[in-house]
Amino acid sequence: MELKSYQRAFLRSHAQGLDPVVSVGKEGASDNVVKALDDALTAHELVKVRFHSFKDEVDSLSRYLEEKTGSTLVATTGFTAVFFRQDAKDPERIYKI
Repeated sequence: MELKSYQRAFLRSHAQGLDPVVSVGKEGASDNVVKALDDALTAHELVKVRFHSFKDEVDSLSRYLEEKTGSTLVATTGFTAVFFRQDAKDPERIYKI
């Protein structure tokens, strides 16, 4: 899903108050991390991921996670990435993009 700038800004503003739900550690973007992010996106739609290791590869790993989960990378700031995947099945979701 391609986001317009105002949609990206809206999601970034909502993500500021969120705590990271998924962490990327010494194993990198393993299948467990992909599964955890996929589950978190299903439950929350907007998810922060914190990179504790592989800090020089945040952009490439974020793109990899985006591809594997079918989500949209909203932003990367420092060692944190924000992902969004809208739940089309639930019309009562907060983020109607």
